[in-house]
Amino acid sequence: MADLEHDVQFEQSGNRGRFFINLGGGQEAEMTFLDRDGTFVVDHTGVPKPFEGKGIALELVKAGVQYARDHDKKIEPVCPYVVMQFKRHKDWDDIAA
Repeated sequence: MADLEHDVQFEQSGNRGRFFINLGGGQEAEMTFLDRDGTFVVDHTGVPKPFEGKGIALELVKAGVQYARDHDKKIEPVCPYVVMQFKRHKDWDDIAA
């Protein structure tokens, strides 16, 4: 996924899914969602303490935004971090639910 420093991966099982980054040493950063008829309700973003403040959570959100655009999905941010990022990035309004 373009402009990202880490390899952001995607997985979904049923209506639950996540974007995640393997940070090594058994640690992962993730952004989880509930897929409600093509709208990803993003409910959690988590980055392990040693990796906080390095822009990793934003990489996850950007990957989700790009995925939504590429797959005709919408994102409904519920996680406070993602809500804040959507307020900062008005260019994401096209995929906001």
